[in-house]
Amino acid sequence: MTNPLIHPNVTDALRDKVALKTAAAIELLKQAAAEFQPIGFASSMGAEDMVITDLIQRNALDIEIFTLDTGRLPSETYDLMAKAEKHYNARPVTFFPRHEAVEEYVRKHGINAFYDSVDLRKACCGMRKVEPLKRALAGKKAWITGMRAQQSATRAELPLRQFDESHGIEKFNPLSDWSEREVWVYIHTHGVPYNELHERFVPSIGCQPCTRPISPGEDIRAGRWWWENPESKECGLHVKAG
Repeated sequence: MTNPLIHPNVTDALRDKVALKTAAAIELLKQAAAEFQPIGFASSMGAEDMVITDLIQRNALDIEIFTLDTGRLPSETYDLMAKAEKHYNARPVTFFPRHEAVEEYVRKHGINAFYDSVDLRKACCGMRKVEPLKRALAGKKAWITGMRAQQSATRAELPLRQFDESHGIEKFNPLSDWSEREVWVYIHTHGVPYNELHERFVPSIGCQPCTRPISPGEDIRAGRWWWENPESKECGLHVKAG
């Protein structure tokens, strides 16, 4: 069954709008790469991140692409990694969690303890994502994300550029003002590889145990940590200052 949400009807007006937003995103990426070196792009291999990957590769921008392998990703995500490597003839820099931290967590709390409380879930995200990100950003002057303002309540006021106080560097969100439909128009227009889970009504893909399909009309991040309140649905990679 084809997911109609990721195969939108494309009008000339929509195509023109995506073209304008694409040009603006490229310009922002070029400015970021010119102003800040070294600079990195954190890719989770989601649809938005594949758009930015394509923009970086297509325009040969001096931006390092890296990804965090938590050790519990869906098999479809690994399949996409391999497909993207062949498509772009390039391999992202991969960071893994510290095995000592994972071993200690599992021995103390259990293999799926993240379901038991928000604190234990955040601790799992901390060792599998937040700590590896710190290593990935070490020495960087700025970093880039694929976040969009429409993705969730925690991202409603997302600027194109901001200072990341938690890491002490500049942060760019080139797709902040893009809609989900615009993301998919770009993907199909340029033949960008994407995760097969998107066809199965999974718009936001994280670790396999913490991701599920959504129903029509649900928030696009409803399938992430679905047992928690929307206000707590961040893993700690994107801390909002306040």
